[in-house]
Amino acid sequence: MPPTLSMRPEMSKRIPEAIDQDRVSANFPKRPRDSHKGMFGSVAIIGGAVGMVGAPLLAARAALKLGAGCVHVGLLADNAPAVDLQQPELMLHRAHDILSLKPFALSSSKGNSVIAIGCGMGTSTAAYKLLYEALKFKTPLVLDADALNLLASHTDLQDDLRARTHPAVLTPHPGEAARLLGCEIREVQTDRVAAVRQLAQKFACSVVLKGADSLCATHDSKLFVNRTGNPGMSTAGMGDVLSGMIAAFIAQGMSTDDALLLSVHLHGAAGDALAAQQAGIGMTATEVTEWARWLLNQWT
Repeated sequence: MPPTLSMRPEMSKRIPEAIDQDRVSANFPKRPRDSHKGMFGSVAIIGGAVGMVGAPLLAARAALKLGAGCVHVGLLADNAPAVDLQQPELMLHRAHDILSLKPFALSSSKGNSVIAIGCGMGTSTAAYKLLYEALKFKTPLVLDADALNLLASHTDLQDDLRARTHPAVLTPHPGEAARLLGCEIREVQTDRVAAVRQLAQKFACSVVLKGADSLCATHDSKLFVNRTGNPGMSTAGMGDVLSGMIAAFIAQGMSTDDALLLSVHLHGAAGDALAAQQAGIGMTATEVTEWARWLLNQWT
């Protein structure tokens, strides 16, 4: 078991820098007049065990509406839909087929594809195999939800993650962070700076530790704190939307660090915009996606 956070006090000394809206939005790539969808990458969203198909669909809709050129969704559930009637632009597949599909494989060979895995995926043997395959794939990764729970309980997957040459982003909430670090949730919450730094160092990834004033650690050990967001965002699906946003920005050519910082800040700002409309109670992840798209177009 790794040292508890209380045994690593030197890790929390550095004060995080506040994410600056102008700086992070300035990194969003400009679109030429002769654009086509192939220029803005392909995203593969993988997850959706029985009863949880909505999670990857929320992530995929966010990826599409935040600018990804093409979005594929790999669903684990046997009774998964063949089409998303609310968003028919999404391409739905069996989870175990998605990485071998010609369109996604072609995009990956061009270097502008990204995989987001874990949303509603469960921790079954089938889910383990999907994560194992994704970690071997030569493309950036966004790991969320059950991908993090599988990672926490399988040291071989941790070794595979550290051995990767392509970047990855981890998006844990405090409970997932505690499992990844082998400590108690209270330890994570007592010293969140130490927790996010230890996660980034342990797994050689960029990390966002979600919650009030989310903390981000970049691959080069820089620390950032996000000041957007509000209690109304404490509802199902918000993390799925954030994962889809990060994946979309990476697919469009942003570095994983830039994509992470922009997504976290924009995600919270969209929630703040909704709260300003007196929608703080009953706010939904779907509404946050819509507001995030509107804000992004204003910022850029």
